[in-house]
Amino acid sequence: MEMTDFNMWCWNSRIFPDISPLVVSKNDRVRVRVGNLTMTNHPIHMHGYDFEVTCTDGGWVRPEARWPEVSIDIPVGAMRAYEFDAKYEGDWAIHCHKSHHTMNAMGHDIPTFIGVDKSKVAEKIKKLRPEYMPMGTKGMADMGEMEMEIPENTIPMMTGWGPHGPIEMGGMFSVVKVREGISAGDYADPGWYENPPGTQAWEWTGELPDATKVKDAKTQITPKHKNHG
Repeated sequence: MEMTDFNMWCWNSRIFPDISPLVVSKNDRVRVRVGNLTMTNHPIHMHGYDFEVTCTDGGWVRPEARWPEVSIDIPVGAMRAYEFDAKYEGDWAIHCHKSHHTMNAMGHDIPTFIGVDKSKVAEKIKKLRPEYMPMGTKGMADMGEMEMEIPENTIPMMTGWGPHGPIEMGGMFSVVKVREGISAGDYADPGWYENPPGTQAWEWTGELPDATKVKDAKTQITPKHKNHG
């Protein structure tokens, strides 16, 4: 797919970040039902949880026949439902697992320049076209941060902002927001989840230990830590 192709993916005629989050009260039993009215399949993936597939087009699945998943493929013209217990607070991504279905108007058959230093080439091009701006050195994540102007008849490739910067998603993407104390029938967006102290990753800027090198082809067994029994 190239940018000139009219191939936009959405949920209920909306694209992220204009898709409302799925607001859930902690410890609720949650059922998500997805109907596919397009002409291609959609593998729906949800972060943070595993779930049970509870319904197909053939009807409800008996409890003893349900199976666990973290992704479920929705065939053309089909419906699937899955359920999970909302035990973990947080903001959990839910999206189609086809990359171009969460990016929309992006070229996928065009070579990229990830990791390529184009600064010298850009200087030469700018002598002819001063407005030229090289893109793709770090992937397409910078697109959300740039918020460039686009034609009226198109949509952003990836956009949306979270508490830590651009989310780098679009199209068929949303967030399941699990919170404690949500009242029944209250689906208002509670805002972004505030991570408890000590639970958020950070960049390590100190010295790195030497990498372990395998000396032979034998399987290396990691020694069991004393505190692990």
